[in-house]
Amino acid sequence: MTTTPCIITVAINGSVPRKKDTPAVPISVQEMIESTHEAFEAGASLVHMHARDENENSSSDPEVFRSAREGIEKHCPGMIIQYSTGARGRELASRGGMLDQSPDMASLATGSVNFPTFVNENPPSFIDDLAQRMLDYNVKAECEIFDLAMLYNAKDLVDRGLLKPNPHVQFVMGVRNAQPARREILEFELSELRKILPDATWTAAGLGRHQLEVNHWALELGGHCRTGLEDNVKFDKTRLAKSNAELVARVTSLCPEYRRHPATAAEARAILGLTRD
Repeated sequence: MTTTPCIITVAINGSVPRKKDTPAVPISVQEMIESTHEAFEAGASLVHMHARDENENSSSDPEVFRSAREGIEKHCPGMIIQYSTGARGRELASRGGMLDQSPDMASLATGSVNFPTFVNENPPSFIDDLAQRMLDYNVKAECEIFDLAMLYNAKDLVDRGLLKPNPHVQFVMGVRNAQPARREILEFELSELRKILPDATWTAAGLGRHQLEVNHWALELGGHCRTGLEDNVKFDKTRLAKSNAELVARVTSLCPEYRRHPATAAEARAILGLTRD
């Protein structure tokens, strides 16, 4: 039976606090490398990572990103590495400071949004500057879409030459104060995506209790899947996973139901138009 590849993204840590009930959240560089390797073996072909400091807070330290990347590249051959430029606990000026390392990808939220306890702040001039830095350093952006306006903002970036015509878009669903996890919303956004950015690829992320449900939708609708402790632990205290690998394995096990298979690193790179020197 012919199957279609699904890129499984593992979001390994975010700004999730590590407590007694969440010991698997990787904080140190070595933990990040080991957790990513386990997820890679379970079927993930893309890792989304945040840096953390010695106090376990969000960090913009370029050396944390660099060291984690080097270890992941050594133990997970070909895996796509995506740096987070997210807002949690970091000043605007520092959030893109590690892009000169030219990772494969980086996240790019294309607008601001109220999260439950803080504002994910992304002013227009900051978005433009971050997108330009990604172009300068040959970093493919993943456009994070927390509400409908952000999709059209991504189109505007393409029109102005700040994104290439084949962007990768991630629909983030289930954050309180942002777009809810409703299938009809995802289907509408996909219909708009096909009209305004027909060459785009897409993935969907469901947070907390919506994680598994959104994985099913993405597999059925032909997209790609995001999973991982960043989304599972921070937003769902009742269904904590034991590891990133456990969450990836869950998506891997769903793939045959939709005539899909976990994309290899080489397949994922081809789908996203990424090349390696």
